[in-house]
Amino acid sequence: MTTSKRRSFREPSLITKIGLQLAALGILITVLFPIIWVFSVSLSPLNLIRPDGLNLIPKDATFEAYLQVIERPTSNPVSFFELAFNSLKIAGGTALASVGLGVLAAYPLSRLAFRGRTFIMLVILGVLMLPAVATLAPLFVTLNGIRLDLPILGAFNLRNSQLGVGIAIVSGALPFAIWNLKGYLDTIPRELEEAAAVDGASQARIFRSIVLPLALPAIAVTGFLGFISGWTEFYYSWMFLTQPRDFTLAMALSAMTGTYASAIPWPLVSAFSIMLTLPPAIVYLLSQRFITSGLAVGSVKG
Repeated sequence: MTTSKRRSFREPSLITKIGLQLAALGILITVLFPIIWVFSVSLSPLNLIRPDGLNLIPKDATFEAYLQVIERPTSNPVSFFELAFNSLKIAGGTALASVGLGVLAAYPLSRLAFRGRTFIMLVILGVLMLPAVATLAPLFVTLNGIRLDLPILGAFNLRNSQLGVGIAIVSGALPFAIWNLKGYLDTIPRELEEAAAVDGASQARIFRSIVLPLALPAIAVTGFLGFISGWTEFYYSWMFLTQPRDFTLAMALSAMTGTYASAIPWPLVSAFSIMLTLPPAIVYLLSQRFITSGLAVGSVKG
């Protein structure tokens, strides 16, 4: 570091450091308080009528709520792990489809100049602005009129299936995926692709070996948001699915509060909520190292 750079850097004063630490501590408490409160309620006995305050370890603490949630969270004969597997299939399929289709659509929109490109981007932006509820009725009618007969899955109505729910969710997640990935691909220097083309690399190899590795941050973010969208989805699942074996965790949580409208089982709901949030947290921790930016910075010599 040169002398001029050393002089331009001024270390914050002690008061500034204390203020920043207090601000960070306040944000931390604000974020953690609801989680601690919900976890505390989940340890309460099952006869709890309503939460009676914040007790980190409540009186007569027990894990009975977690055991009951795992065995049978609702009146339907479906366990927590069966519900979680259904949600995982929908969420994982949504993430893979939105990323896979999104990057294939975003790349030509970013690199190619063709007639109608601006119109397509405006259409994607318009669809992106629509709320999910606005597409509920047309998707219901469209998917309800399609009946499939597959070798392994057999004959089924597309609307009343997890596949239909996944298609409906992807229809809403795909515009964001295309828009987000296209914006990131625009930042990748084209000189890298031109240099590879001069060396004899095909367009497919350039896309696979250069563009995709550099786009990993955007792909990770898009995939994670697609996973969250599928994991927490409720509208389509509630309107489309009728068989308890196809229900998701979000549907089960709503059923727990709806069945006991006059006396909500707070320990069960709290335990279910804690377990519901664990998979997205795990997915985020696994993909956190990829959610970075600036991988292409410095890759082109000035």
